[in-house]
Amino acid sequence: MTASLGNGMIVEKKVFELQHFTTSRGATLKSVRVGWESYGELNADGSNAVLVTHFFSATSHAAGRYSPADEAPGYWDAIIGPGKAIDTDRYFVLSSDTLVNINVNDPKVTTTGPASIDPDTGKPYGMSFPVVSIRDFVTVQKALVESLGISRLKAVVGPSMGALQAYEWATAYPDMVERIVPVIGAAGGDPFLIAWLDIWAQPIRLDPNWRGGDYYGGEPPTEGARLALKTIMLHASQAGWAGGFGKEPALPGSDPADALANRFKIEEFIDKACALRAPVVDANTLLYMVRANQLAGADPARIRTPTLIVYSPSDLVFPQPWIERTAAAIAANGTPVETFAIGGPNGHLNGVLHIAQAAPQIAAFLAE
Repeated sequence: MTASLGNGMIVEKKVFELQHFTTSRGATLKSVRVGWESYGELNADGSNAVLVTHFFSATSHAAGRYSPADEAPGYWDAIIGPGKAIDTDRYFVLSSDTLVNINVNDPKVTTTGPASIDPDTGKPYGMSFPVVSIRDFVTVQKALVESLGISRLKAVVGPSMGALQAYEWATAYPDMVERIVPVIGAAGGDPFLIAWLDIWAQPIRLDPNWRGGDYYGGEPPTEGARLALKTIMLHASQAGWAGGFGKEPALPGSDPADALANRFKIEEFIDKACALRAPVVDANTLLYMVRANQLAGADPARIRTPTLIVYSPSDLVFPQPWIERTAAAIAANGTPVETFAIGGPNGHLNGVLHIAQAAPQIAAFLAE
């Protein structure tokens, strides 16, 4: 449910719960809970629903604000709202926190994962939590969608890991999706990305406070989480935002050429940014999220759903040749597929920070 706030929206966070959930690998979980929010109104026959699937480090908060005091709106507010590309005067838009959402300590996030209490033991699951996949994220979303009386989605739209979920929707539940808009993401999986994701996770495993995942009730591996976020930030955002730092020292008079202990301003900036974020992140959950992304591999040759792929030519996470390979595989089925390139200095994150460039293409594609 949303309310107007000038040109913006006030959003209410809700919680969806499944009493029992069986993963794609056959593990059973009790009381699976995910947070969700929506924008716009569902029409009488439930035919105007658009599902937004979020990226790796994001939450369901895709647009609007939870209160007028919020400094910033949801990450895709530029294209979701009244009169925007995903027009909430026309569509009912919903978005949910994924299973194993890394932002466990954010009070606005609801997710089931290794930090959750196992009903059978009364203790956090920790590393006894079963491995989950992008397919499992999508299956929980399907249950949420159906609980709202929606039998078919107008579209599934999402960036990065959200794109992986869009491809998964098109292969797992093709009869429920009219079209997909994967943004900054390719289908099919790639061994190079699997290896990169392992690098994202490695700092956590090296933190002595991780203790094989058995840290609940003690000192958490916050330093490992901070360094993991640093790795992700550098891989995803590329170099455009860093140009203003030059080779300035972090502290005046502390030239990095004089001592190894002296730091560059860019180093200090990144460390501080990631240190602010790290307390919100649960380290085990990040490891499970990494594995879910490593397991992703929806076969583009099976996609029969009309597709618009929005990509960034300077993307280092999903490089342009991977996008082209995905589009070619979908087109080989005779499936309509379009591509649109977003420019900008932020590499992979152009698909979040500069998504407004694709607004006309997205609006036209949804209206077809």
